[in-house]
Amino acid sequence: MKKLKQMILAGALSFGMFMVPAIADAASYTVQKGDSLWSIANKYGVSLSSLKNVNNHSGKYIYPGQKFTIPTTVSAADKKLMAQLVHAEAKGEPYAGKVAVATVILNRVDHKEFPDTIKGVIYEKVSGHYAFSPVKNGEINKAADAEAMKAVNEALAYRGQGQGSIYFYNPRISTSKWIETRQVTTIIGNHRFAK
Repeated sequence: MKKLKQMILAGALSFGMFMVPAIADAASYTVQKGDSLWSIANKYGVSLSSLKNVNNHSGKYIYPGQKFTIPTTVSAADKKLMAQLVHAEAKGEPYAGKVAVATVILNRVDHKEFPDTIKGVIYEKVSGHYAFSPVKNGEINKAADAEAMKAVNEALAYRGQGQGSIYFYNPRISTSKWIETRQVTTIIGNHRFAK
């Protein structure tokens, strides 16, 4: 038993030692050959504009060895929640549609008519009904796949640079006549995105 406890402790310490650099690296990043501002923003799931602003970087070129501070804008828990909603809402849709669904969530957070948190937007009730059907039917509670998480990070990197979509719907199954009055910004797969 004592030997088992020592092995568990040794494993935990080893795991902890590997975790510390990852946490520290999240605060700053040293540019590697082949990196771009976009790839760094996408890797860390931060907006391109906030990455540039935090680092007082106005140009588009970066150089190996250059150090960047990575802004913290969205928590890991919020990213996970967004990915779960993206997975539930856009399962079977093209990757671009998954990015667009994540973008709608972020656009709502930034819009004055919606809650100002990711959790608030996802769990918002309108006239007694959840804004997103996966919240009502429980699909939000299922694990997201890697593609949904990637789509969330890409949406975060593009934050504030899209067409301002704050709604999306599938016209084949939508029962709302009101949503059809909104200005369509793009159509991706089975979804129409609108503002």
